[in-house]
Amino acid sequence: MFDSLTDRLTSVFSRLKGKGKLSSDDVKAGLREIKLALLEADVNYKVVRDLMARVQERAVGEEVLESLTPGQQVVKIVRDELTALMGGQSAGLNLAHHPAVVMLVGLQGSGKTTTVAKLALHLQKEGRKPVLVAADVYRPAAIAQLQTLGDNLDIPVVTGDSVHPVKIASTGVEWAKENLRDVVLIDTAGRLHIDEAMMKELEEIKAAVDPDEILFVADAMTGQEAVNIARTFNDSIAFSGVILTKLDGDARGGAALSVYHVTGKSIKFVGMGEKIADLQPFHPDRMAERILGMGDVLSLIEQAETQMDQKKAEQLARHIKKNQFTMQDFLEQLEEMRKLGPLSGILEKLPLKLPLKKKIKGDVDVDEQDLTKTLAVLRSMTLEERLNASIIGGSRKKRIARGSGTNVRDVNRVLSRFKESKKAIKLLSSGRGGKGRSPIDLMGM
Repeated sequence: MFDSLTDRLTSVFSRLKGKGKLSSDDVKAGLREIKLALLEADVNYKVVRDLMARVQERAVGEEVLESLTPGQQVVKIVRDELTALMGGQSAGLNLAHHPAVVMLVGLQGSGKTTTVAKLALHLQKEGRKPVLVAADVYRPAAIAQLQTLGDNLDIPVVTGDSVHPVKIASTGVEWAKENLRDVVLIDTAGRLHIDEAMMKELEEIKAAVDPDEILFVADAMTGQEAVNIARTFNDSIAFSGVILTKLDGDARGGAALSVYHVTGKSIKFVGMGEKIADLQPFHPDRMAERILGMGDVLSLIEQAETQMDQKKAEQLARHIKKNQFTMQDFLEQLEEMRKLGPLSGILEKLPLKLPLKKKIKGDVDVDEQDLTKTLAVLRSMTLEERLNASIIGGSRKKRIARGSGTNVRDVNRVLSRFKESKKAIKLLSSGRGGKGRSPIDLMGM
């Protein structure tokens, strides 16, 4: 995400910070490079112009030029202005009414139907009781897709007995009232392009259900086009917030950096992957720091807290304390780590210097493949084998290799890694080593 922009900006800042004293010309030259980097990242020209005017006004003042660390001061100014550019503060949903009604709108192909389900899961984790309403009667299989997603999440889906989206939306709200659901999420129809009939239908649904929130769903990878479409939607229906999908695949960042400035509406959530749990609240300050190569440790911690199983962590602690660490524990901890997403995504959130991050990126890809193979081997074992590794002899190793699509050498490697992990964890629990390191660190993954 934002790789090319981050590379360019961190390179500029490295040069600025490398100088003990900065002249006005040094700062202006650096700012010109930042401006070009933002334009190449597909950020709206007017957005870049306004941003750079504010940055330059602050960066060429005496406070910066006379500072003991002028380079750091410039970085801070750019971080602050990028944060303001994306809305300043994170904006939550307005769900005051009971039931609260949320409409999702956008063009076809933006990931709207999947995002409806992702948002429902997010609200469910917060203790809400959502219901999905399938008001897209035009796209083939849209209703069936939403029903499948709802079934997988154990969240009800209202389809109604009408072919009229306005009637279906109204039916969904009434169903929520009767069945004590507190949030109604309406999946509206998208189109391949904006047309008058589409906007009229959205206005009619809005008038019928009086939504608390209208969220515009945009594909971040379309860059400036997503921002232009957002402006048109906002002019017609005045949405209340934005959800950017596929942000994990957006190497440039134009949409994320432009949409708030152009529409005046905050980005409320971002899609960071294909999994149903890969929807995250948007934090402008954290995103600014990620763009500047500072990482996002807070989001990583929050992700771990919400996605990792507390009971399994407590069970692991008991087993470590009693020196009873088994391959079943080994498997469960690796699966918990996998919930955080690809190792490359975890790496992106760590505040590592750019040369170091680039150096280990290739190793991370190798580690990802190795982790996948390790999980396959462990899952191919029986529970008895995972609880008692000593019974795994030659014939069992061959069976495990066949079942996991690997070879005996790979099975031996996993068994060896487990033994090393067990020794390291024994040292950790005895206080003789591994201080400050987690069990996953000690697993060598």
